[in-house]
Amino acid sequence: MEYLWYIIAAIGAGVGTGLAGLSAATVMVPILIVLCPSFSGETGAYQATAIALASDILGSAVTAGTYAKHKNIDLKRGWVMMTCIWIMCMVGSYVAFLAGNVVLGSFTLFLTFCIGIRFLVKPDTTRKGGPAKGGGLDLKTILCSIFFGITIGFGTGFVGTGGGMMMLIIFTVFFGMDVKTAVGTSTFIMTFTALIASTSHVLIHPAIVLEKWNVLLLCIVVATVTSLVSARFANKVKNRTVGLVTGGVLTVLGASMLILNYWDFLSRFAVFVETLRCLGNFALYVLPCLIVVLFLYKFCKLPKFVFRKVLHLVAFTCVIVMVITAEHWWAPALASLVIVALVYPILSILENENWYADLFVAKSKGEIKRSLVWLLSMFAFLIAVSWGIFQKPYAGTAAILMWGVGDATAALIGVPFGKHKVKFWIADGKKSYEGSVAMMLAASVAGFLMLLLYGHCNPVTAVLGALVGGLLGTLTELFSPSEYDTITVPVVILAVLLLIV
Repeated sequence: MEYLWYIIAAIGAGVGTGLAGLSAATVMVPILIVLCPSFSGETGAYQATAIALASDILGSAVTAGTYAKHKNIDLKRGWVMMTCIWIMCMVGSYVAFLAGNVVLGSFTLFLTFCIGIRFLVKPDTTRKGGPAKGGGLDLKTILCSIFFGITIGFGTGFVGTGGGMMMLIIFTVFFGMDVKTAVGTSTFIMTFTALIASTSHVLIHPAIVLEKWNVLLLCIVVATVTSLVSARFANKVKNRTVGLVTGGVLTVLGASMLILNYWDFLSRFAVFVETLRCLGNFALYVLPCLIVVLFLYKFCKLPKFVFRKVLHLVAFTCVIVMVITAEHWWAPALASLVIVALVYPILSILENENWYADLFVAKSKGEIKRSLVWLLSMFAFLIAVSWGIFQKPYAGTAAILMWGVGDATAALIGVPFGKHKVKFWIADGKKSYEGSVAMMLAASVAGFLMLLLYGHCNPVTAVLGALVGGLLGTLTELFSPSEYDTITVPVVILAVLLLIV
């Protein structure tokens, strides 16, 4: 199992380096010392830092080479800081030799998370009216270079981090570099600082090479390959896209590393552990599903309405996974609300991109994120009522599944085959008899299976609840305004199931 964490840590380090010039130590050290027992000893943190720094050498080198190939390195504006960092890195390494073991601090982890948020809010860091790439240095830039070069260099040698995150901040915020140029320049510098710092760590504690050579070799290879792939991706897309992806990666990495770093404290709270487990199950289910769906959309040319409804099915079924694997009702309910809080601001940023409305088949601006809020809020409500109040979790999961499967089936059948529109005065005239019948049948089958297999209801009760719930849910959807059926349909189905089962 430890080897899996070695690979995950190296992949995270490589992605961080290739996209954002992030030091491998920032990602690898918390994973190794928290999740790998072999790094839990007195010198575990020191060994983990040395392995991360060694991984930084080639990872930063191939990253810098890729950025240099695309002319995204600016040493004319970075040479002063580079010189100061290299000198002070050697000073810091010598002081570290005198001081002994030094553990990676929490400041870098908070910084990673905050900078990730910053790039999500402002993905393009190029400063208007600022110096052009390869331009000269003014007095302000020289003073900033000297000050930050001294502090970053000493911290790199003493603490053992590559200083990539701090350089990324200085180059983008103070120098006005675009993300690509900042990452290329910082990884070029970091290649040599990592070499100096890792060498000092090995000299201080030679057992790193003697005892952990297999881990060292594995992490170097995986981190280097991942850095190269990430760097090539970053140099093929626009600066804004790089900023958004970098922001997402840094935010996730920063949050994950903070959780790992403070796990001993956070694990005391059952609500946190249970909710986090639900979020983990959510991610393990959703991410592979999204990859498959996007692959089918891209290469199998799925119709847009089919793609949209398949995404709906993924969204609905992910909650079933969270509920089935949870021990208490509040864990999936809270997880649903946390997902809203995390995804809503991201969608708010992405909806300004040209590809967003086309990919997600948005009917109007803001429609996707509003639907997300209603959807997951209803999930939390249904779970709280069915499980928290009535102690019938199977009723809530069945209602959610019937709602999702029925809605998707109604569109998949109704759009291409719905020739006979429902003309009742209260209906909106857009829904068809074909789609409505398909919804009722699909919802009933989904409800029956959920009640029988998960709820362990007897077959007669399961059939009755599924049929009545499917029929009334379909009628409710038929006569509800489209903007309110997200609320009315699941509430009606849940009410039926609570009465019958």
